[in-house]
Amino acid sequence: MTAVSFQSFEVEARAKGFDEVVERNWAALFETGTHSHPFEVHALVVRGEFWLTVGDQTRHLRAGDTFELQRGVPHAERYGAQGATYWVARRN
Repeated sequence: MTAVSFQSFEVEARAKGFDEVVERNWAALFETGTHSHPFEVHALVVRGEFWLTVGDQTRHLRAGDTFELQRGVPHAERYGAQGATYWVARRN
């Protein structure tokens, strides 16, 4: 995988119509419980690992993986032993 900077991730996301781009850092072994967001998400995992559950499907995501969520979609997150960091673009 080619190294991507936060700045290049942000530029690309804004060009695609996302209006907010942030870095999220999650603690080791943290679990969110089922929740949803009032915005669309496109994200790139840059450190650690986590499991994203949407409905009855769970994805194991690691550094270099991307994921998308539409606004209002119920989901849960469970972070690994080292926690995780991802960059997330939001379309409000």
